[in-house]
Amino acid sequence: MAVAKVTEITSSSPKSFDDAVRVGITRAGKTLKGIQGAWVNEMKVEVSDGKISEFRVNLKVTFVLED
Repeated sequence: MAVAKVTEITSSSPKSFDDAVRVGITRAGKTLKGIQGAWVNEMKVEVSDGKISEFRVNLKVTFVLED
C-alpha cells in the first residue's frame, strides 16, 4: 500500500496555460520523485499594455512517498 502526498506549486509561461503546466511538472520532477498526477487548481493571466504577457497556473501535484 502506497502513501501519497499533495503539494501545491505555481508555474508560469509566456506561451500558454498548457506550457505553464508542462514547465511546472518538469520542474517539480527535479525535486519530487514518484509524481503520479496533478490538477490545475487555478489559472490566471498577467496583462501588459492590453495583451496577455504571462499565463500562470497553480497546480496540486500528487506524489508517492518513498519507504
